[in-house]
Amino acid sequence: VQEVLFPLFFLFWLILMSMMHPHRKYEEVPNTDLGPLDTSVLVNFVIGYTPPTPMAREIMKKVAFDNFEDGLITEEYLSEEELEEASFLKPSNFVGVVFKDSMSYQLRFHDSIAMSSIYTESR
Repeated sequence: VQEVLFPLFFLFWLILMSMMHPHRKYEEVPNTDLGPLDTSVLVNFVIGYTPPTPMAREIMKKVAFDNFEDGLITEEYLSEEELEEASFLKPSNFVGVVFKDSMSYQLRFHDSIAMSSIYTESR
């Protein structure tokens, strides 16, 4: 009796939980022109990155000069430890980028790490 009722109990429990927290479908948001980027907040902004591979250099060059008129300051570091030390010296205007491979990276701020992800959860 236990072998039959116990799985049925869990099945009932899963169905009940899924009914209590239904998935929400959000409507599409129309395209809007956000206007030009305010680059005044990016004055003396430093982006450090590691490892200094040719692919990482190319990506950072594109980020710094193709998207901003004056360009951002980019600095390359040989290791994550050097990048972390630099973030402690320049906490207010420093963001670190750690390239894991050619398709993934981590953003490192002074007090936290932001993960990149292909998959995003609904909010």
